[in-house]
Amino acid sequence: MKTGRQLDAKGNAERDRFVALLDRAAERSTKVTFWWRDDDAVTATPALQRVLALARRHDLPLALAVIPEGATEALAEALADRPFVSVLQHGWQHRNHAAPDQKKMELGDHRPLAAVLEELAEGFERLGLLFAEKFLPVLVPPWNRIAAIVRDARHEVGLAGLSTFGTAPAGEAHWVNAHLDIIDWQARAPLPRAQAFQRLCEEIERRLGGDGPEPLGILTHHLVHQEASWDILDELFGLTASHPAATWPSIPELFDLP
Repeated sequence: MKTGRQLDAKGNAERDRFVALLDRAAERSTKVTFWWRDDDAVTATPALQRVLALARRHDLPLALAVIPEGATEALAEALADRPFVSVLQHGWQHRNHAAPDQKKMELGDHRPLAAVLEELAEGFERLGLLFAEKFLPVLVPPWNRIAAIVRDARHEVGLAGLSTFGTAPAGEAHWVNAHLDIIDWQARAPLPRAQAFQRLCEEIERRLGGDGPEPLGILTHHLVHQEASWDILDELFGLTASHPAATWPSIPELFDLP
C-alpha cells in the first residue's frame, strides 16, 4: 500500500527540482545560504524540545525569536546547554495595537514612539538577563510588521539587527529576512509540501539569476506545528545540511554581530 508521501507526486517533483537547483549551484561553485528562525517562544514545552532535537539531529543553527514579556527561567534552562541556539527579541508582548480593520501590529505608529521604545528597552534588558551571551540584539517584529519610525529608532535601545519576512532591502546592515513560512495562516494548516518546495525553488532561481546572495530563511512556529510541518522540516534539513551548495552559518555570523 502506498504512503501519503509516495502518492504526493507533485511534492516529489518539486523536491526533485529543488535538489536539481542545488546541484546546479554546486556545479557553478555557488553557495546558497540558508538559515532557520522559529518564532513565539516563551517557555519550555514538548514542541520546543522537538525543535531543539531537530536542530541537533541535522547539526543546524537555530534563531529562536522569544517574546520577552512572558519569557521564563524554564526556557533559559532549556537553552543553556544548546550552543547552536541564538535568542532574538520578538517584540515585547506580541500584542496587537492596530485598529480592528487594520493588519495586526505591535510595533506600529498607533502609539507614541516613546512608549514603544520603552517596552522594547525593557524586553532587551530582560532577554539579556535571562539568556546572557545567547541573546543577539536583533528585533523580530510580531507578525513581521514594523512602522518605519520604530524600525529606524530601534537602534536607540541597542537593537542593531532586524528580521522580517520577504526580500530584505539591499545595503541594509544586519537585516536578514525569512522567505518560507511552513504554515498556511489563512487555512491555519501546514503549507502543502509541493508549495513549500516550489517557493524554495523560486527563491533559489532568483539567486542563481543574479538577484544577489541574500540568505534564504525558513520560518517556523513550533507551538502550532502539525505532523506534516515536522515532516517537511526534517526532509528539507536532511537535503540541505550536507549538500555542497548549501551553507548554514551561525546566527551571529549571519547577522554580522558579535
